[in-house]
Amino acid sequence: MHPFREAVEARDLDAIEAMLAEDVVFTSPVAFKPYAGKPLTAAILRAVTEVFSDFRYVREMTSADGRDHALAFVAKVGDREISGCDFLHMNEAGEIDDLTVMVRPLSGAQALAAAMGARFDAITREASAG
Repeated sequence: MHPFREAVEARDLDAIEAMLAEDVVFTSPVAFKPYAGKPLTAAILRAVTEVFSDFRYVREMTSADGRDHALAFVAKVGDREISGCDFLHMNEAGEIDDLTVMVRPLSGAQALAAAMGARFDAITREASAG
């Protein structure tokens, strides 16, 4: 089991943040442009733990070289059920330098966008303070 999966399932937010490279790039399923940097990515991931309920990983895939991982999940956002996947790329130091999240269906993505949008001012303040 990938350590990121273990940390997410344990809701260990400090461990999740510790796995991120300083120059990590986070690509959101509901935003056009990627977000760069560890403080902002960590703040986004902390907020996501508040938005998702009944979250669980259902499948894990790893590339032959061990640097790319796909972690399929299911969760709820409000009353919307979603399925999605976290795509992780590990740098030479073993840190996550690229994290892309995709979700479906559209109604779930829209619910996620609304819930995260409502928190985004607080997310950016938290990232700036850290």
